[in-house]
This record gives sequence, C-alpha cells and structure tokens, in this order.
Amino acid sequence: MLIERPPLFYRLLFPEAIWRLKKNKEKTVFLTFDDGPIPEVTPWVLDTLDHYGIKATFFMVGDNVARNPQLLQEVRSRGHSVGNHTMHHLQGMKVTSYRYMHDISEANEFIDSPLFRPPHGLLRWRQARAIKDRYNIVMYDLVTRDYSKKLTPEKVLANVKRYARNGSIIVFHDSLKAEKNMKAVLPAAIEWLKSRGYSFAPLPML
Repeated sequence: MLIERPPLFYRLLFPEAIWRLKKNKEKTVFLTFDDGPIPEVTPWVLDTLDHYGIKATFFMVGDNVARNPQLLQEVRSRGHSVGNHTMHHLQGMKVTSYRYMHDISEANEFIDSPLFRPPHGLLRWRQARAIKDRYNIVMYDLVTRDYSKKLTPEKVLANVKRYARNGSIIVFHDSLKAEKNMKAVLPAAIEWLKSRGYSFAPLPML
C-alpha cells in the first residue's frame, strides 16, 4: 500500500503538490500516463482512450518528445493534457537541485506545460519549493504498478479495484517496461471504473 497509495505522512511532506482532486460532485477519476511518448505504445493508448471517449493526461519525458515530436502534437490534437516529467527521467533524490531544475527547464522547452510530475514521485524539499514557483506539482493517489515485472495483469487490475476512489489521480505508463501489463489492464480498468459509476477527465492545465 505504501506504493499503490502514498500514505498521509508522505503527502504531508509535500503540501504544495496535488495528490487527489475530490471536489467533483460526480465520481471522477483522472487517468495519467508517465514516461512516454513512444511510437510503440502511445498510439495504442490514444486509440484505446478514443474508443472509450476518455480524455487523460500524459506526463512526458523531454528526451522522448525530442525524438517523437509528432506524438506530442497527436496527444494534444486528441484533446488530452500534457505535463513535464523531466528531460531525462531524473530522480530528484539522486541528483543535485541545480541539475534537476535545469533538466526540468530543458524538458519544458519541448513540452511547454504548467504541470510537472517528478519521476518515481521522489524529490527533495528544496526542489519542490523551487518547482512550485513555476509549475503545479502533480503527484498521484493510485499507482497501478503496471511497470512491475513481479505483478501479473490480474494483480495490477486488483490495485485499481482496491484503491480507486472519487478524485483519484491514477498512474499508468506508456512505456516499453509497462507495455504488457498496461495493454492487458487498461481496457478492463476503464470498463470496471465505468461500471462503478466513475467518469473520466484530464487534469486541468492549472
């Protein structure tokens, strides 16, 4: 549970971050996709979302956008929102704040979004304070763990069923590492959430 749903004590460490959006009167969840865009996976995600009439948010790695600029435009043209996920998928705890902020700024030249999500959800307090002056830090309420080699699609789907709630910001990944689980689980997760009365929305470009 410490991974799938970040505990309260961790959320309190970063009060400037958005963890959940629960102001909607109707039950709403926010699907997000990290680590893309890549041609092997992102187009499939877009087609699946179109099939269900769902809009989502893609937190993109700048290096991937630089290699696949057409996919950034495709995501936006289909009505989805986008966010910054650093240029090189850096974990803030492992690099200096100077390097981290430079990497975010470099990615912003390609992505141009007010939304930012730290890779792995990890960063230093000093970094968070600096980031919040320029971006809205978006964390998450539910990590599906679709990237895990130790989890079957059934267990990934079980995470969605166990932890999804009104206002949940849900993390999937449009990456090669997560491709097998994500492709198996995403349609089933959407159908289950719909059957429970949830609607879907992209994160607002705050």
